[in-house]
Amino acid sequence: MIRRRHLLQTLAAAPMAAVLPLPARAQSYPERAIRIIVPLPPGSPPDVLARLVADGVARAWKQPVVVENRPGATGMIGLQALARSAPDGYTMGIIFLTHTVLPELMGPLPYDTANDLAPVANLVWLYNVLVVPADSPIQSVADLLQHARAQQDAISFGSGGNGSPAHLVGESFARAAKVRMLHVPFKGPAEAVTGLLGNQVSAMFATSSVAAPLVRGGKLRALAVTSPQRLSALPEVPTLAEAGMPGLELREWEGLVAPAGTPKAVIDKWNAELFRVLGTPEARARLADLGMTVASPNQPDEFGSLVRKELQNWGQFVKSAGIRPG
Repeated sequence: MIRRRHLLQTLAAAPMAAVLPLPARAQSYPERAIRIIVPLPPGSPPDVLARLVADGVARAWKQPVVVENRPGATGMIGLQALARSAPDGYTMGIIFLTHTVLPELMGPLPYDTANDLAPVANLVWLYNVLVVPADSPIQSVADLLQHARAQQDAISFGSGGNGSPAHLVGESFARAAKVRMLHVPFKGPAEAVTGLLGNQVSAMFATSSVAAPLVRGGKLRALAVTSPQRLSALPEVPTLAEAGMPGLELREWEGLVAPAGTPKAVIDKWNAELFRVLGTPEARARLADLGMTVASPNQPDEFGSLVRKELQNWGQFVKSAGIRPG
């Protein structure tokens, strides 16, 4: 608890950037370089998405679009920097499911997720893959549940930390199956995957973009995907419903936001351009190969409704499950 309070105090004490809005003229915007803040390291799924978007937008608008990685504090450092940037359309950011968990998990944040960020669009859906080491004796979801029911905490599952998407999906799965599994938090998603590969945990709900290459490379065995239909990246892997758990569909999302107060004309221009970029066959194929499904075109207010709904739903889940920060 002391460590968590120190982290939040440090974030809150960061200097407030100037946030005086600059006149944004939709017809001439953009007139200079734009940056997209990604609150995770290079190579992470949000980073891959941001770079694909940045490349397409830069070509269309004839202005540099630079991806700036600002990892740390479970994504709070990057989102705080975004919230405190000038609302002029020249600083955008990637947001994802984790940010709707943090308010309940961590307590008051140095920014308000619902009010300090202006929604632009939900860009992609990501699904998780229930995976085990390639040499595991567990061959199916039924095998895993049989082991879990035979002995309490016989099955351990890894995640990138308490309250991370892999943790939430694992807890949701265990609740739906009425079994108890031992959660083992690691320092981050990459460390969790390494732990799984080293047989430090029995299983993991890994993001499809991370799991697919390892499954295809023979390092992990996929038992099921959390999507409503099979994923094109792993067409041979059944859905949870096909594996005997109907009604359990779990998905993550990644979208673009701007500082609150960004002119509507600029946000609308971004919204239209984003779906032009993501609608190309090349972008769809690239994202599908990573296990991402391009979201149907949606308006900023629709994405805002999704974020508010996720804040409420995951907040309630974190509270009812008694999840605490590590």
